[in-house]
Amino acid sequence: MAAIHRTTMTPTKLELLTDWLPKQSWYLGTGAAPALERAGGFRLDDPAGAVGIEFMVVVDTSAQEPVAYLVPMAYRAAALEGAPGEALIGTSEHGVLGTRWIYDGAHDPAVTAQLRALLRGEAVPQHQSLSDTADPTVTVHGTAPGEAFDVRLHRVLRPAEAAPGPAATLLAGWTWPDGTTVRGAFATVAPR
Repeated sequence: MAAIHRTTMTPTKLELLTDWLPKQSWYLGTGAAPALERAGGFRLDDPAGAVGIEFMVVVDTSAQEPVAYLVPMAYRAAALEGAPGEALIGTSEHGVLGTRWIYDGAHDPAVTAQLRALLRGEAVPQHQSLSDTADPTVTVHGTAPGEAFDVRLHRVLRPAEAAPGPAATLLAGWTWPDGTTVRGAFATVAPR
């Protein structure tokens, strides 16, 4: 199980995401810098113990209506060879672990492998900020079809009480700025 360190990161995750998020094709903002707040998420353990894996939800409050975004992140001790340039969110100085290269998890093989394991029922979601603590609020509805399936991340999150359609769906929650908690689809899978 991954240990959560109570320490500083400079720049912070939110500072890195404030710069990175508006450059993404799925970002809905219009010109102004986003005003981001942490709103939820969970972690997965890397079986090799080398990569930190976090699925973070941030809410942009700069628009008239807040927008929730899912950003899966990989925290690495060195640059990820072969990763496309847009995959790097940035680097940060961790108060315990030193320099961390932070990648968009959609481009990181450790993150995608563990997400696929979760969707097959072979990984346990962990609490976002507590060490060695499972998060039972993160659920998978349906079953991923063996090894051959595609995963679609839902980058812009929408509240939904039930899994959409027949595909296996990863559901989890987040909190809006007014304190309202909701759940929605973080990812869906379909056979190839």
